[in-house]
Amino acid sequence: MKRRIFISIILSAFFLNGFGQKLPRVKMETSFGNIVCEIDTVHAPVTAHNFLNHIKNSTYENAVFYRVVRPDNQPVSKIKIEVIQGGLFDDKEIEKYTPIPHETTQQTGLKHIDGALSMARNEPGTASTEFFICVGDMPQLDFGGMRNTDGQGFAVFGKVIHGMDVVRKIQMQKDTSQYLVDPIKIKVKAP
Repeated sequence: MKRRIFISIILSAFFLNGFGQKLPRVKMETSFGNIVCEIDTVHAPVTAHNFLNHIKNSTYENAVFYRVVRPDNQPVSKIKIEVIQGGLFDDKEIEKYTPIPHETTQQTGLKHIDGALSMARNEPGTASTEFFICVGDMPQLDFGGMRNTDGQGFAVFGKVIHGMDVVRKIQMQKDTSQYLVDPIKIKVKAP
C-alpha cells in the first residue's frame, strides 16, 4: 500500500513539473463561431507571453481575421501554404508595439501542424501582434523550411483545440489577392 502511494506521489509531481501542466487557453469569438486555443507558455514562453499580454492589455480590441491563404490564391508562390491570419491589420497600429525575439521551432520543438497558432513576421525578430493558424500540416513554415528564404521559419506558440471547422470556414471566404473582402471581427479573451 505504501509503495502505491509513493508511486502516485511521484507521478503527480512528474505531471506538475511541466509535462502535464495545464496551459492557458484563449477564445476567439467570431461571427462564424468560436475558436479555442491552448497557449504553450512552457515551450514558447517569449511568444506565448507576448500574445497573452496583448490580450490582457486589450491590444486585440479591434482585431480581425483579414488574410486567407489557399492553394488557389497564391499562383506565383513555389511553396504553397494554407493559413488564416489575424491581428490589428493596420501598420500604424502594429508599429506601436515592440517586436519580440524570434523563437524558432528548432528551439521550441513545436511544429506547424494542422491548427498550429503562430506569429506572422517579416524578418526574424519583427513579430509583435499579427498571428496565423495553419490549415493542415505546414512543415515549410518550420525552421529550415523555405517559405521564407532566411530558413528561420515562424514561431509556433499554441494550437487550436476546438473550432478548426470555424478556421476552415473563414479560410473559404471571398478574398482579393489573399485579403478578405470582408474582414472578420475577432473578440479575443480568456474562456
